[in-house]
Amino acid sequence: MNYDVIVIGSGPGGYVAAIRASQLGLKVAVVEKENLGGICLNWGCIPTKSLLKSAQAFEYAIHAADYGVAIEGEVKPDFGAMVKRSRDVADGMSKGIQFLFKKNKVESIFGWGKLAGKNTVEVTDDKGKKSSYTAKHIILATGARSRELPNLPQDGEKIIGYRKALTLDKQPDSMVVVGSGAIGSEFAYFYHTIGTKVTLVEFMPTLVPNEDADVAKQLERNFKKSKMKVMTGSSVESVDTSGDKCKVTIKTKKGEEVVEADIVLSAVGIAPNTENIGLEEIGVETDNGRVKVDEYYKTNVDGVYAIGDIVAGPALAHVASAEGITCVEKIAGLNPEPIDYGNIPGCTYTSPEVSSVGLTEAKAKEAGYEIKVGKFPYSASGKASAAGQKDGFVKLIFDAKYGELLGAHMIGGNVTEMIAEMVVAKKLEITGHELIKTIHPHPTMSEAVMEAAAAAYDEVIHI
Repeated sequence: MNYDVIVIGSGPGGYVAAIRASQLGLKVAVVEKENLGGICLNWGCIPTKSLLKSAQAFEYAIHAADYGVAIEGEVKPDFGAMVKRSRDVADGMSKGIQFLFKKNKVESIFGWGKLAGKNTVEVTDDKGKKSSYTAKHIILATGARSRELPNLPQDGEKIIGYRKALTLDKQPDSMVVVGSGAIGSEFAYFYHTIGTKVTLVEFMPTLVPNEDADVAKQLERNFKKSKMKVMTGSSVESVDTSGDKCKVTIKTKKGEEVVEADIVLSAVGIAPNTENIGLEEIGVETDNGRVKVDEYYKTNVDGVYAIGDIVAGPALAHVASAEGITCVEKIAGLNPEPIDYGNIPGCTYTSPEVSSVGLTEAKAKEAGYEIKVGKFPYSASGKASAAGQKDGFVKLIFDAKYGELLGAHMIGGNVTEMIAEMVVAKKLEITGHELIKTIHPHPTMSEAVMEAAAAAYDEVIHI
């Protein structure tokens, strides 16, 4: 065997798995068809956060007078500079993975990797040359791509996916964003904030449909307050791209409406990259396009594993990383605890930010729990008021019988940095009263967690 472990794909699942395997004394190689870091570092999580920070800085500049800062002359977004900054940030992160691989003695093999028989990976480089490598264990971490709908085929010019949205040559005057999950909502916020006329279309009755209903309503209120056009309970029936502008036919509860836009961004989810990686050739089982695995990510074929967006579960970078670590620790003979998929945090980096973990209020009731719900508004938070971010709240859901935290749902400034506390609380089975008695520093936005817990038990002080 050339290696103990070969990982196909170097995204947040693949590169983390490779480094952890090397730390555990295994000889490791990673096969990557493009840039180290995969979609997340190069075309997803990281560059989008850079663009969103630019939008936030522009928003602060526009509202500088609210903070007692006078700016003379016109404040304008420099779209090209924003895109360049985001690419520089992504490139820096990708170089960071190169450094980590070197430090941890992980070998990089560039090319298209696929399973080619027992314990064998075939890699085709950019010149078409094929090479074979062997390993006792092969981990598939090939990630996902933008999903295409039949009535919304992406042409890369007028109908685009998230990748193209990161590197447009010029800022569009108008845009229709289809889908209001994290990707759609973040791009809608970014482009709208820097001056593009955005229409956000969502098939489900609320924005960010996986979030608690109260959070979804608050985000919709904020978007509408900022003059973004939001169309929920609506679907894009067709797009006519024959003219200068796209004519988007949208079916709503009141009938059909045609919206004209320069660009249509399709953000209707992702499709796993399971084609042409040798699954069928060696008999790896799939279910609805995703690879079937056990709790330690082993497939039905001995020595083959799969993690991240190509297996069932939330398609999130931090989930892929956790799966990679769990997978290789099991391979190395450790006894890792299987991942609890009921305790996975999710974040949406709009303004206001959204974060959550666990059951929504509706899901908790559906599951048969008798619940206590506590909600603390940012309007009552001293730190949020000082920051000029009074929109939002923290909402906590507890099991009335045992006091167990069932879910945490937040919208407002800084909440993506606050949700980890709730993940730890759930993991350690902290009760509502224990949260109330955990002293939070003042003034912070995180005090809203303590206050929301107190609100659930009618002990809240500040509302």
